[in-house]
Amino acid sequence: MIYPIVAYGDPVLRRKAQNVEPGQIDLIKLSQDMFDTMYAAHGVGLACPQIGLSLRMFVVDGKPMDESMVGFKKVFVNPKILSETGESWAFEEGCLSIPGIREDVQRNPVIRMRYLDEHWKEHEEEFDDLRARIIQHEYDHIEGVLFTDYLSGFKKRILKGKLTGITRGKVDIDYKMRFPLKT
Repeated sequence: MIYPIVAYGDPVLRRKAQNVEPGQIDLIKLSQDMFDTMYAAHGVGLACPQIGLSLRMFVVDGKPMDESMVGFKKVFVNPKILSETGESWAFEEGCLSIPGIREDVQRNPVIRMRYLDEHWKEHEEEFDDLRARIIQHEYDHIEGVLFTDYLSGFKKRILKGKLTGITRGKVDIDYKMRFPLKT
């Protein structure tokens, strides 16, 4: 099933998501639906809040972004970033919930995290470079943080009109979205 992507302005994107409890949902089905939704929208990551579910879960697949990330297709359930290290670096990020806006965001290049996969198996791993960045972006979603929160006040003022337009459904996209104030 392909879900509509929740657009900027929806309160679910600003809530800290709740842990997923065993038996609460079918993780295998939900993760497959999330991958299908993400691919249909041409993304490399998708968090549950972006499909309207306030759950601490996200999926990533870096291959569409960079062929060197073949095999970086993962499901993260109840993840916890244990550390972020290295000198932060800027990279242009975008978001399926904020279409048409891309801006440089500073992030640390190395993270260590603990998470469960879709089979409830626990992992503790280190990720670096673009893999770390994709994970940090999606992790922010389950914390109620958007990449635009990292922008300067000046940049936010410049983007205010575009962000208001997204909230109202004034975007040109080729994937299903759910808008909080469609007019």
